[in-house]
Amino acid sequence: MSAMGGLAFFLSNIRNTLRQTDWLLIGPALLISFAGLVTMNSFVGNSAAADRQIIWIIISLAIFFVLSQLDLRFLRRTGVIVGIFTASCLVLLLLFVAGHVAKGAQSWFRFGFFSFQPSDPVKLALILLLAKYFTRRHIEIARARHILVSGVYAFVLFLLVLLQPDFGSAIIIFMIWFGMVMVSGISKKHLFAVCFLGLASFALLWTFAFQDYQKQRIMTFINPLADVRGAGYNAFQSTIAVGSGQIFGKGIGYGTQSKLRFLPEYQTDFIFAAFVEEWGFVGAVILLFLFGVLVARVLILSAHGASNFETLFGLGVSVFLFSQILINFGMNVGLLPVTGITVPFMSYGGSHLVVEFAALGMLSAMARYSRPVGRNSAAQEMVGVG
Repeated sequence: MSAMGGLAFFLSNIRNTLRQTDWLLIGPALLISFAGLVTMNSFVGNSAAADRQIIWIIISLAIFFVLSQLDLRFLRRTGVIVGIFTASCLVLLLLFVAGHVAKGAQSWFRFGFFSFQPSDPVKLALILLLAKYFTRRHIEIARARHILVSGVYAFVLFLLVLLQPDFGSAIIIFMIWFGMVMVSGISKKHLFAVCFLGLASFALLWTFAFQDYQKQRIMTFINPLADVRGAGYNAFQSTIAVGSGQIFGKGIGYGTQSKLRFLPEYQTDFIFAAFVEEWGFVGAVILLFLFGVLVARVLILSAHGASNFETLFGLGVSVFLFSQILINFGMNVGLLPVTGITVPFMSYGGSHLVVEFAALGMLSAMARYSRPVGRNSAAQEMVGVG
């Protein structure tokens, strides 16, 4: 009888969790993940990649549901955020000692058949750090020194990721910082100053940090057809795959560019091109609609945040997702340089999938206690106590 009672209690908890789930938030992410699975399974002779991705989706969903049930207000504490940032820096430094080298980048920890890319959770750590920093200083944010100090925090992570080298993740880290600075209340004159600093930083990176192949990728953007057998090959094949899909696509499993391996990185960086080749313009519109619903829901949740911290965190997640979508789709259609950025929820890989679902789980948890913050709570945030 006790066993039956325990089972009933367990099933009741599951039903309550499902009823409380924000399906407008998690639903589009699941459909996008399913689209990725279908695409992977259609162009791989055996379905090993799709099978592994199913496991990662299950793990990521479990993390989403666990986080969505937690009270995450402890993340407002300065000590917690400092600890997360410090741990992120130490893990990135450890990569240079114990990291696994693949395709010229020392960006992964490898444990047998399991690989983990620290640059993915670091992006979420940066969102938390900037949300806390700008929450404590939202009244005096117009002062330029706060933009510079926040830039230093972001630059530390940016540099550690860039030196791996992981140019794509470094760009996303910059975009997260720049986007959160933009929504934090920056003045127009400081906006121009930030833009100038960005251009100056790019000039320095071009001169001292970018490797030859990274420079070549950017130069190929100007004229991708100039070297279609070399640096422009990826972008050229991707545009062919996207264009050949036409209106309704070639059909599932009939994408010749991906199935015959003309299209490189068809499971990760160029899965959008592989998907559009099979599903066509109609499929691309549906996919963009799902991403639009997802980002819109994130923005709505952030607008109803219990405090400035939750609001800024939600805005940071929207910047994180939108920048990856924009850059990846842009490079798939030949409008932006190839930077090695994956499609959120869709590309093959576990690290980015876990982080993306974790971000949604945290947003869902924060939405559970979204309410106006009292004066005492607001005062605690300003002094970094709450």
